[in-house]
Amino acid sequence: MKHRMKTLLAAAAVALFATQASAQTKWNLPSAYPPDNPHVENLTLFAKDVADATGGKLQITVHAGASLFKGPEIKRAVATGQAQTGEILISILENENPIFGIDVVPFLATSFPEAMKLWLASKPLIEQKLAAQGIQVLFTVPWGPQGIYAKKDINSIEDMKGLKWRAYNVGTARIGELVGAQAVTIQAAELPQALATGVVNAFMSSGATGYDSKVWESLTHFYDTRAWIPRNVAFINKAALDALDKPTQEAVLKAAKVAEERGWKMWETKTEWYHEEIAKKGMKVLKPSPELQAGFKKIGDQLTADWLKRAGAEGQAVIDAYKKSL
Repeated sequence: MKHRMKTLLAAAAVALFATQASAQTKWNLPSAYPPDNPHVENLTLFAKDVADATGGKLQITVHAGASLFKGPEIKRAVATGQAQTGEILISILENENPIFGIDVVPFLATSFPEAMKLWLASKPLIEQKLAAQGIQVLFTVPWGPQGIYAKKDINSIEDMKGLKWRAYNVGTARIGELVGAQAVTIQAAELPQALATGVVNAFMSSGATGYDSKVWESLTHFYDTRAWIPRNVAFINKAALDALDKPTQEAVLKAAKVAEERGWKMWETKTEWYHEEIAKKGMKVLKPSPELQAGFKKIGDQLTADWLKRAGAEGQAVIDAYKKSL
């Protein structure tokens, strides 16, 4: 009976989207980031590619800056059909399942080629977990490598004790705990205000997040630790996709493939540009000291062990597949 009910609900969802598709071709795509962020620029180009390929039959509106849904709300909005498609930082789902946080395990994948190999190793399992919720993966795009922003010299892990540390996922919260900082969960759209009001005075993120948040107005130092390369994942409500005619479905999937290739190239190009820009604004852009790097390596080993303990055999299989690909 339960299985039959699920089948009926799925059929009803497809019928609903089919009715909507015949009546209108406007979809919503929420994002948590500002319009000039490379992720949003890439999503906007994706929407244009779909419109061009379908002769305007399918129009996708990108809603930047968490204007439609906040970052943590986007996956649920797509799963329930409130938005047809969306993009999120996949690691914010790590509390739901550890596999969603594999890309933010420190020092596991620290270059763009390594990050792509890690994605390919983890992609089948991530797709499986999301498919169970009625969501199909479209593409993934990385951020730049992660470094530390602060308002003082940080030469060792001990210098981080007592900092008001911005966390945005399980891994960053755990780092704060291990270094003796006070972790505060702040999403990207809320970071500028948190910095301006002193709610946080240090965090770990990419050059892009620092630039978007005008971090130079509050902080002074950026340490290029290149600890990990997080990824955003764009996805679509499966019922919405199934309701499209075959040529339109193919146009969406083809545009998604192009968006993934374009997005990776964009970030490889812009990573150093962001570092140069925040330096021009007065930030000290520094390499970590050997002592700080060694301290983070030790933390990375601890967090890898913690992650594997939570992820179990599934996680170990992904790590093994990734290391075999190197």
